[in-house]
Amino acid sequence: VQLVESGGGLVRARGSLKLSCAASGSIFRINDMGWYRQAPGKQRELVAQITSGGSTNYADSVKGRFTISRDNGKNTVDLQMISLKPEDAAVYYCNDFIQVNGNYEYEYWGQGTQVTVSS
Repeated sequence: VQLVESGGGLVRARGSLKLSCAASGSIFRINDMGWYRQAPGKQRELVAQITSGGSTNYADSVKGRFTISRDNGKNTVDLQMISLKPEDAAVYYCNDFIQVNGNYEYEYWGQGTQVTVSS
C-alpha cells in the first residue's frame, strides 16, 4: 500500500490550497483517513480526520478554514484549506487506516507535502 500526496506549495497569507492523497495497492477497505502536519521544531499534530462514514474532526486552529473530504471509490482524501495563515506552514502528511485483508487494520503515512505561507 502506498499513499501519495499532492497539492502543497507556496501561498500568500489568506490564500487557499488543496491537498490530495491517493492510496493504492492491495486495499480491502480504508477506515479513518486524516491529515497531520509538522512544523520545524514542533511535534506532529492532527489537522483533520474523517471516518469511513463521513464524520469529521478538526483541530481547533483550523476549524472553519479547512475542510476534509474523501472519495471512497477512488481511495482519496482531500484537504481544502482557505484563509491560510503563516502558522499553517508545515509539512502535511496523509494518514490512513487500511485493511489489506478482511481482518487486520494497518496505519499508513504519506511522504509529506510542504505548505509554505508567506505573510
